[in-house]
Amino acid sequence: MKKGNASNAVPGLSKNALTVLEKRYLRRDASGKTLESPADMFRRVANTIASADNAFDKKSDIKSLSETFYQMMINFEFLPNSPTLMNAGRELGQLSACFVLPVGDSMEEIFDAVKFTALIHKSGGGTGFSFSRLRPANDVVSSTTGISSGPLSFMRVFDIATETIKQGGTRRGANMAILRVDHPDIMDFIMCKADQKQLNNFNISVGLTEAFMQAVERDEEYELINPRSGKHHSTLNARKVFQRIVKQAWENGEPGIIFLDRLNRDNPTPHIGDIESTNPCGEQPLLPYESCNLGSINLGKFVKDGVLDWKRMQETVHHAVHFLDNVIEANSYPLKQIHDMTHANRKIGLGVMGWADMLILLGIPYSSVEAVKLGKKVMKFINDEGHLASRELGKKRGSFPNFKGSIFDKNDPEPMRNATVTTIAPTGTISIIANASSGVEPLFAVSYIRTVMDKNVMVEVNPYFEKIAKERGFYSEALMKRIAEHGTVHDIPEIPQDVRELFVTAHDISPNDHIQMQAAFQLYTDNAVSKTVNFPNSATIEDVENVYMLAYQSGCKGVTIYRDGSRDEQVLTTSKKEEPPRETTPVEEERKAVKRDRPKSLRGCTHQMQTGCGPLYITINEDKNGLFELFTTMGKAGGCAASQSEAIGRMVSLAWRSGVQARQVIKQLLGISCHCPSGFGDNRVLSCADAVGKAIQNHLIENGYDINTVTARQERGACPECGCIVEHEGGCSVCHSCGYSECA
Repeated sequence: MKKGNASNAVPGLSKNALTVLEKRYLRRDASGKTLESPADMFRRVANTIASADNAFDKKSDIKSLSETFYQMMINFEFLPNSPTLMNAGRELGQLSACFVLPVGDSMEEIFDAVKFTALIHKSGGGTGFSFSRLRPANDVVSSTTGISSGPLSFMRVFDIATETIKQGGTRRGANMAILRVDHPDIMDFIMCKADQKQLNNFNISVGLTEAFMQAVERDEEYELINPRSGKHHSTLNARKVFQRIVKQAWENGEPGIIFLDRLNRDNPTPHIGDIESTNPCGEQPLLPYESCNLGSINLGKFVKDGVLDWKRMQETVHHAVHFLDNVIEANSYPLKQIHDMTHANRKIGLGVMGWADMLILLGIPYSSVEAVKLGKKVMKFINDEGHLASRELGKKRGSFPNFKGSIFDKNDPEPMRNATVTTIAPTGTISIIANASSGVEPLFAVSYIRTVMDKNVMVEVNPYFEKIAKERGFYSEALMKRIAEHGTVHDIPEIPQDVRELFVTAHDISPNDHIQMQAAFQLYTDNAVSKTVNFPNSATIEDVENVYMLAYQSGCKGVTIYRDGSRDEQVLTTSKKEEPPRETTPVEEERKAVKRDRPKSLRGCTHQMQTGCGPLYITINEDKNGLFELFTTMGKAGGCAASQSEAIGRMVSLAWRSGVQARQVIKQLLGISCHCPSGFGDNRVLSCADAVGKAIQNHLIENGYDINTVTARQERGACPECGCIVEHEGGCSVCHSCGYSECA
């Protein structure tokens, strides 16, 4: 990477941001050597997007416009979505994050969609689907006189295809699956991710209708419709279905809910079709074959000396709309259908990040009436100015082709360049680059521990908190580390009360406050708002139900919740009913603590497990009392993986010889993830530790042990790339340490 040249420096770029850029965004050669600096990247993007002006006006001052775009980005006042930063001006050239594909009710249409999904994921995009058009399981298939397998079986096909394809050379793709609540297979869909062993490349949401929600409120039956025939199938009690959705969300965060009628109420082109699905994080409703380019304004950059700079924000909004409209021209689309539909509607999604930063700089607590009022005011300003900018572009470049018959044509025939203008998207990685808070979320942490590449542990502190702490005399490195370990400043007495109220994190505020803020921004957003409502682990099912109802009553278009720890726990499924626990005597406790001596000979077998580090051979030996010892041999000798696996084997052996039950060992090992997983589906191995756990489990099953089988949920608590904690925010999982994001 170029170094030492002042022109390549980007002021305000944090070490964490530089790490993320080098790892994920900057151009590399075939050997992996970095070929550009961050400034080069921003210049590459600015030049590419500005050059699109030539399509409309050959006399455009491209150089001046490029400089405007460049300054807007290096000042972190605005950043486009990740695909644009990564791919603009490069061979791949795919600049959109969001796609929706149709899934029709025929084998040809279904597998066309699978093929198209593969092409989109290969280009680095994420996909949303509605499976509501598929006939239910066990329905008639007239062409073969057989019966259909239903939406869930085909979802598994999409899931496996996604697992197989590495997205844009960086990571696997993300999917959204939506099923209407009036589909006959809805109960199976609600439960489809209950054990977290399948469909791990999908977020799932139930598409709720106004009629269903009214039936919930009245505790009435509602009708299920067979999509093949359009006729009555059966009825269910709406409140019971709603409560099942809530219970599953309480257990592991899914399914989310999407209010379909609200999406279509704001559908700008109803004459073109109905909106059935969204992108993977739920904030971007799209018609089949539509894509959308997103970008976010960094609100914290528009506070000067405790006052909002509305004029500068207005200028940035207008430049950002210009930028995003140009992306549509500069984009290289993975499918012709997507190219055509995207150009026909020209949807863009201008959103925000740094909302929590703005509140801190203005001295306004996130959980306050004043914050909600300001959220409405700021988003109304951005939405109004964004629409004005789109109209100005419409006068110069013409309205989007599907304008005739749209809501704009009916309400106000003045030209409009873009069918939608605003969207609040998750900004996980771009907010790390900008050193800003994510989306409209509270801070994810005031202070946190980050493990850098050489495994050194560093304490990262929110710059605004650090500044205030030093100015007011309560800063110390010991305190910052204590906050990082504690997770909150709310009950640390040496921090002044007003500072504690100002620096709240996602886990400090109530779920109702989360919804009130989401609703405030939704009021003035064309599309939807991606936000996670965080619950403590102790939250009840009723707490989640109240938030879902509040989201409906407050005008939200959907909601995603996460109960702390709900996806990090392991679940026991028993082959027989366990005996109730009894108290052990002191003699029994002493016996359990005595380590068994090793006899001269033992019987056992060796299991081969394929890990991301290569084949791992795990030998399990038994004595007359059961499992006794475990040895590991790595296919390639030496190295960290081999030594760590040997250490695991020694500790497991010691545990067994000291009386620890096999299922407890399995419980501790299963689900541990590392940077290099292997395989997919039931054969997926997350790490060497996970491989050992699976081998022990297989050994017990193969040898007829009557034991409790332990099944690990897919690990969502630790980053699969660096092992640090992931945060659930903006409807996504994000690692603030290395920039990993679960979402496209």
